[in-house]
Amino acid sequence: MFEINIDLIKKYDKPGPRYTSYPTAPHFTEAFTSEKYLDEIIRTNNQADQPELSLYYHLPFCDTLCYFCGCNMIITRNRDRIKEYIKYLKNEIDLLRTYITTGRKVAQLHWGGGTPTHLNPDEITDLISFINQSFEIKTDAEQGCEIDPRGLTKEHLAALRNGGFNRISMGVQDFNSDVQKAVNRVQPEDMTRQVVSWVRELGFQSINLDLMYGLPFQTIESFEKTVDATINISPDRIAVFNYAHVPWMKKHMNLINPDDLPSAEDKLQILKMTIEKLTSAGYDFIGMDHFAKPTDELSIAQREKKLYRNFQGYSTHAGTDLYGMGITSISQVGKCYVQNKKREKEYFDSLNDQTLPIERGVYLTDDDILRRHVITKVMCDFELDFSDVEKSFKIEFENYFGSSLESMKDFIDDGLVKLSNRKLEVTQMGRLLIRNIAMNFDGYIERKEDKARYSRTV
Repeated sequence: MFEINIDLIKKYDKPGPRYTSYPTAPHFTEAFTSEKYLDEIIRTNNQADQPELSLYYHLPFCDTLCYFCGCNMIITRNRDRIKEYIKYLKNEIDLLRTYITTGRKVAQLHWGGGTPTHLNPDEITDLISFINQSFEIKTDAEQGCEIDPRGLTKEHLAALRNGGFNRISMGVQDFNSDVQKAVNRVQPEDMTRQVVSWVRELGFQSINLDLMYGLPFQTIESFEKTVDATINISPDRIAVFNYAHVPWMKKHMNLINPDDLPSAEDKLQILKMTIEKLTSAGYDFIGMDHFAKPTDELSIAQREKKLYRNFQGYSTHAGTDLYGMGITSISQVGKCYVQNKKREKEYFDSLNDQTLPIERGVYLTDDDILRRHVITKVMCDFELDFSDVEKSFKIEFENYFGSSLESMKDFIDDGLVKLSNRKLEVTQMGRLLIRNIAMNFDGYIERKEDKARYSRTV
């Protein structure tokens, strides 16, 4: 049984990064230009030991607006607008491909959104064909797509499966009809079950379902029914996200009445119930929002200490160069992170000029690379061997991270972290507060230069 101390959650619940990158996205700057990005692309493609590729394609279009959504999306039913976007996405693929060495293989590929399955089956097939002609996809590559059951047909899924996709991720949020109506996402349970049945029938290897707590009209009792139904469906992975009500950042969240949201205390009790039920049902708590069956690749990678974090969350493919394509997408190539233009017109204009459509980015310093390694190990392995870090980076750990270790005192006293034999170990309860623990190694927060807004850590 996963034991949860609500008082400790309250003590440490504060805004903090999710560390899908380090430095985090608020530290990207417009001073990092497409020319600098191109230099890094060329450098990594000329090095002797070239990493494999991970490709991300952002397909931002949705049919309807979900009031809780924090993603970069565009609501449209204009098929011509979608076709134009795909045309420019192909242009970006062509432009990038000219700089990437022939023979570099793709180990991971993901379509995110928005709703990628807002494309029709023919458009899906066409885009897959174009990508497969442009890159060499490994036969065992992990290929995943986010889908929305509403408006989805079996033909959409068949187009993905026939094109090599083997993983599906689907939003559920909550099966309660009152909650669904309040957030403008009516998705009956039988609809979700039908799509899951199709996914399994077509031979996809893995299914992930997303849940969300903190939505209007949710109670512990009502969300427990959603958790029970999800366990019964038996997906390979489950993500349980905390709804962050930030209408000053996402204007459409004003459509949610804050008086209808569960209290902070109720949210914590919902989270406690959810974790206890999922772990009792046999799911491993991977960390933060994620759960997986012990036989799933995420669980296996974590046990083998091969888990990694990037902009797609937890990943089993460490060491790849991640190329993001489409508006707002983020790339991690060599020693830099970059983000694409956020608006269609600016994205199109850059590609018309045969220029990589970069809006901002950051080049990592040696300190950034070291701290990224440490934060990644803490968040993925839940332990950190100081000697291993010293061997890899030629430092004296206690000297370099003296202030970080000093700030860990409360975590040790509260039983969240253990320090012994020059090794840090995160306890079971500490896993729930892993973002807080990782923040101790964040040089930007440590120097009090980080003024960015982040979601709360729990």
